[in-house]
Amino acid sequence: QVQLVESGGGSVQAGGSLRLSCVASGFTLASSRRCMGWFRQAPGKEREGIAATFPPTGSTYYSDSVKGRFTISRDNAKNTVYLQMDSLKAEDTAIYYCAAGRVLSCGTWNSIENNDWGQGTQVTVSS
Repeated sequence: QVQLVESGGGSVQAGGSLRLSCVASGFTLASSRRCMGWFRQAPGKEREGIAATFPPTGSTYYSDSVKGRFTISRDNAKNTVYLQMDSLKAEDTAIYYCAAGRVLSCGTWNSIENNDWGQGTQVTVSS
């Protein structure tokens, strides 16, 4: 059974940093070839994909809204994916979700379909 557990959310002032973690169980990052992504959903808005990585190769993908500020990485030995968030802005406030794609590539990494989801972690950035 696939399980994704996020941690690391919290409240921070604009310009600050946070690191989110997602521990996966029920499958192995390196061998499953599942695309691992981070999504977020702000109040009143749709869930959007912001970053993804393909664990076997370490390839990464970013939305324009976070490129240059956020970094996704993985530790295959710990079966964990991270999202380092720097230079945070008030508009980054959202619930952040870890996702494991059921399609075995990152070709559609920012689609909300065909994913297993974590429970989400709240990130609040005050200006």
